Amino acid sequence: MELISTLVDSFRQIAQTGGPVVVVLMGVAVLTLAVAIYKVWQFRMSAVGRHKALSQAVASWDRGDTVAAQQALSRSKSYLVPVVTMAMSSAKDDLERLQAEAETRFARLESGFRLLDSVAQLAPLLGLFGTVLGMIEAFQSLQAAGSQVDPSILAGGIWVALLTTAVGLVVAMPTALILSWLEQRMEAERVITDKAILTILSPAVRSEKALADTVPSHG
Repeated sequence: MELISTLVDSFRQIAQTGGPVVVVLMGVAVLTLAVAIYKVWQFRMSAVGRHKALSQAVASWDRGDTVAAQQALSRSKSYLVPVVTMAMSSAKDDLERLQAEAETRFARLESGFRLLDSVAQLAPLLGLFGTVLGMIEAFQSLQAAGSQVDPSILAGGIWVALLTTAVGLVVAMPTALILSWLEQRMEAERVITDKAILTILSPAVRSEKALADTVPSHG
């Protein structure tokens, strides 16, 4: 409790010093943290990146072992199971439909990405806006002092003004890193999904059989 109280007091002091822009940035930071935690939880619940059983099912199907493929698929907890199941019961010309089904699931996982991207881009600008406002206030104080100019007035105003830029960067940089990591995971998911769909629709065993049928026999 003492640690929490200390943190709350620190945040309150920063907000009072930095002004309304810092308060807004702190609110954005809390929202961004909530979204990031939710996305990590969502990825974990959807088994993003954990496709061992799914890959075994696709490999078995590629060898022509449909029984083993179904057994492996039943063990998978991946969110891609419905897409793979549909692919196994689809014709070869259903590629676009299967890709659309996969994109629907990708869209759910990518919800919130635009918010994170907006925060990563706008937080530094919002911090810079606060700095400009702080500099204006500092120079107004300097002007009001007239001939009684005290360098500490200007210096104090400048460091308070720069505080908003620092807070904006503190919010933006982790957000950009988190978004980059999430987008990288989704790119890998698309590669895995495309490979699984194409493998199921055109398994190697079928390709070998078609090739054997086209080769003339010499007997």
